[in-house]
Amino acid sequence: MTWAFLGCINELNSVLAKRYVGIKGFATMQIYSDIIESFPQEMQLPMLKLMDRLREETLDTIKRSDFEELKGVVTALGERTSDLALAHKNSEKRLARIEVTLQELAEAQKRTEQRVEELVEAQRNTEKTLGTVVKEQKNIRKDFGGLSDSIGYGLEDKAIRGLPNLLQRDLGLRIEALDRRFIEYPDGGDDEVNIYGEGLLNEEKVYIIGESKSQLGKKDVDHFSRFLVRVSNHLRAKVIPILVTYSVRPKVEQYAKEKIEGLSLYMSFEL
Repeated sequence: MTWAFLGCINELNSVLAKRYVGIKGFATMQIYSDIIESFPQEMQLPMLKLMDRLREETLDTIKRSDFEELKGVVTALGERTSDLALAHKNSEKRLARIEVTLQELAEAQKRTEQRVEELVEAQRNTEKTLGTVVKEQKNIRKDFGGLSDSIGYGLEDKAIRGLPNLLQRDLGLRIEALDRRFIEYPDGGDDEVNIYGEGLLNEEKVYIIGESKSQLGKKDVDHFSRFLVRVSNHLRAKVIPILVTYSVRPKVEQYAKEKIEGLSLYMSFEL
């Protein structure tokens, strides 16, 4: 009977190996019954008890394996959750640093805007001060111009009084009129002549055209030369050019006499 029992166990294992393919659980109870009924009558009850025992152990094994598998899944999930939590924490730290940086940038922007406002205000003050300086400069130029005119007119007046005798002495020129006047041109323009005169030189009518400068320079000479050409073309007569000054450098005096033919140059102290 023992060998028969062992044979039945082997047959049962063979059938179970074919029926059970590694999934969790055995075949249905109908399959168990069919197998056991194929055994002798006296072995069916022990086989049923054996089957119950095997079923309990198998179920227990399946439950433990499932649990271990579930435990592994939960553990992996926990590790993944930890990783995610750490990543979230790091993200929060980075976000916090970004927020600090943004706050610093906002503060820097605020300081920059404040500085710009200060610069704009400083620019306004500078422009206001510059406007005052320009205004004062204009006033100074006006005052200086008035002073220059006073000096110039004073020198011209002195020249008008003293030139007749000097021109008579140096050129034999007899002065008929000597004053300050405007020359008007046919096109409607005019020129102010600082020293204007008419006279006779060797019984020929001539014109005296002169200027006075407190300190004679080359630019003054060039300007007077062009002025003489314009006036001479209008008068269509001999012109005697005259320059009167308080001060002139020797090189400028030489330049003037070479530039202007027939020029008579007098110093203020000669008048």
